[in-house]
This record gives sequence, C-alpha cells and structure tokens, in this order.
Amino acid sequence: MLDVTPKKIAERSALRINPLKTCQPVGAMYAALGVHNCMPHSHGSQGCCSYHRMFLTRHFKDPAIAASSSFTEGASVFGGGSNLKTAIKNIFDLYDPDIIAVHTTCLSETIGDDLVTYITDAKIPEGKIVVHANTPSYVGSHITGFSSMITGLMHYLSQNTGEKNGKLALFPGFVNPGDMREMKKLMTLMGVAYTMLPDTSAVMDSPMTGEYTMYPKGGTTIADIKDLGNCELSLALGEITSTPPAESLESKCKVPFQTLPLPIGIELTDQFIMALNHFSKNEVPYAIEEERGQLVDILLDSHKYSQNKSVAIYGDPDTVLALAQFTLEMGMIPKYLVTGTPGKAFEEKATALFEKYGMEGCTAKGNADLFELHQWIKNDRVDLMIGGTHGKYVAKAEDIPLVRAGFPIVDRYVHSYLPLVGYKGGMRLAEMILNALMDRQDRDCADEDMEMIM
Repeated sequence: MLDVTPKKIAERSALRINPLKTCQPVGAMYAALGVHNCMPHSHGSQGCCSYHRMFLTRHFKDPAIAASSSFTEGASVFGGGSNLKTAIKNIFDLYDPDIIAVHTTCLSETIGDDLVTYITDAKIPEGKIVVHANTPSYVGSHITGFSSMITGLMHYLSQNTGEKNGKLALFPGFVNPGDMREMKKLMTLMGVAYTMLPDTSAVMDSPMTGEYTMYPKGGTTIADIKDLGNCELSLALGEITSTPPAESLESKCKVPFQTLPLPIGIELTDQFIMALNHFSKNEVPYAIEEERGQLVDILLDSHKYSQNKSVAIYGDPDTVLALAQFTLEMGMIPKYLVTGTPGKAFEEKATALFEKYGMEGCTAKGNADLFELHQWIKNDRVDLMIGGTHGKYVAKAEDIPLVRAGFPIVDRYVHSYLPLVGYKGGMRLAEMILNALMDRQDRDCADEDMEMIM
C-alpha cells in the first residue's frame, strides 16, 4: 500500500533565502572608516571590494573609500603577497593615508595568505602604519568583521604605559554616525572624558563643502587608539558586537570592561547614563532628565495606539534586542525576533527578555532569514514590522506597515544622520512606530466607511 503518512519536513541547515546579514568585510570596512586618515584595504578580488563599498555607500549616501589587492588568477594560485606589497606602496604614494587597515576576503582566506608575514616584509614609509584583521566571509556576518577590525587595530596599536589617562574607552557597536553623535553628546553632558572606537561621525555623515575630501575630519586618531590601553574602563555597547573588542583590550592592556545593551529606549538608556554617572561621579544634568521626561510623556500619551500591537523585528542582533525592549516599553508584543548573525547568544538574550516581561508565544531565532520570517507571518500575522530595507517585500506582500530601522536601509534618506539611541532616539522611534500604526488605522477606517457607502 502507498504510505501517505505525513513526513516531517527537515529544517533548513545551510541554505539561506534572503539572508539577514552580509559578509564580514563590510563590517570591517565600516570600522576602518571610523579611524582618522585611514584607508581600508580589501585583500582579495576587485569585485569584492566594489560590492562592499557599494553596500556601505547605498546605506550612508556618502562615499565609502577603500582600496583592493585586485587578485587575478595568478594571485589565486600563487598567493597574494606580491599584490599586497605593491598595493601598500601605491596607496601610500598616491593617497597618503596615515594608516592602512587590511581585511581579508573569502579568496585570500581560502588559499591561506599569511598577512602578518606580508605586512612585515612590505616597505612601509616611516611614520606610516599597516594593520590587518582576518575576516573570512563564510564565517559569522558583517557584525563579526566589525568586531574583528576593532580588535585588530588595538592588537597592533594599543599599549598600556602604566600611566592612566582618566578616560573611558567606548565601543559603540554597529550603529550609524547619528547614533555615535548622540552617544558623544550624552558623554559630554555627563562630563566624561572618552575615546570612541570606531567613530564614523564626521566621516560617513560629513557636510557638503564644495570640495572632495578623501579623509574627512572625523574618525578616531591613531594617538587615541594607542592610548586606549591607558583607559580606566572600557564600556561595550551592544553585547554581542562589542564584547570581543572589550575582552581583547582587557587581555592585552588590563583595562577592565563593562558590557551593556545598545541604549535604545528608556531602561537601556538609563543603564548607559548610570554607567557614565558611576564612572564620572557627576550628577545627571537637567538637560538629560528633561529628554527622558519627554520620552516618558510621549509613551504615556500614545499607549492606546501601541498597547498589545504585535511586531516582527529583524536585523543585527544587538539592534533587534534593543528595539524589542523598547517595543515592550510601549506595551507592544515582539512576536518574532530574527537575526542573520550566527550564535546562540541572541536567542538566549531574547528568551531572557521574554521571561522578564512575561511574554508567551514569542519566537526568536539567530542565523535566520527573511523567507522563514515570512512563513511565520503568513501563519500568524503581526501588526507591524521593524527592520531594514529588504523586509519591504514581505511587508508589501502581507500588507503590513514597515518602520525602517537598522542596517541596511538603501531606499530612504537621512536615517543615518538621526539617532535611534538615547532618549532623543527613543522619541524618533516612537514617532515612526506610532505614525505607522495610526496611518494603518486611518486606512482601515476609510475602507470600512467605503464598504458602508457601497
């Protein structure tokens, strides 16, 4: 007889459809751009470098500079040492950066290029610096590459001289320049002396002056990176992204560290402010208290529109977790949380968040993709989606409002200039979320009125 017993469909273990991540070199390139007078260098084929530059340029709407070792068939067989040494000479001769930050690609990692030896043997002009980070694209995600490049910079440069500088070392996580500006504003208001690594403000959001500047004014200076080893404490924002660099600095330079989630919303920003208060021993100024009170007032006034609304949030792990916390503060239900970055930490932290707020029936998954999220939504709808551009196809297919937040956002402007972090970022998020929900409510009311007329 024919066996018609339903078979359990095996869960996909390798294939990803519309993945929620991109490759390590994108994150490494972005981290290197946050260093003053730095030229990111992609050790691999020219096509890889072009793709990574395009990815960042489309999100930030600002040119992402980078050089390439331009592998050909010969380099693929015999190694890319000659290409890298020639590239280092040409970059310093033509573009005159203070530092070159080399990251690897799939090809150079697969053939086993020894970058330490290549850089040691290269002719580097006096006073110039070359650093590297290993960033194979088939491991981790752009978040991994971002962390690896920060660690690589400190491995080459940071030193503990035995004389503390009284500063806080801040690792901001994978966030926009607008977020970094907001973090710096809050630290300045709290009277905290700090060094932020990386700092892409005034680099990827530089003003139009009428003249092209290859190296804008922003970015963490080499001197400050060297001095990170003398900091009193390092604060890692975004635990999944920033913990590895903080651990590396502690291991090399004995700088103790504290980890915190990205300061999005009320409670998580409170934690950031209290950490700054504990470090500086300064009172919280009224300017910060006022912003917090305004955000609380907004959430109280608008709770009737957000209460018990379900939401699907997707994107980078730290961003998704912090956004989920904020939606819970708004009285919403974060039904689905997904990220493309591999690792169990995301699911563990999401589960802890659900338990803290007594949420039942919510799902979180790492190393996931938008196709899987779409299937969940088809089976059990949500009222709202929050995430990057690529989720718009799911939102359109299921007629669900979409709030664009996170990375990448390639079909909207201005987003990278404005913060999601801090109380000001919370106000902006609340505005976007509430407007999306209320627009949908207005449309539903109009449809009902039309049906009554007909």
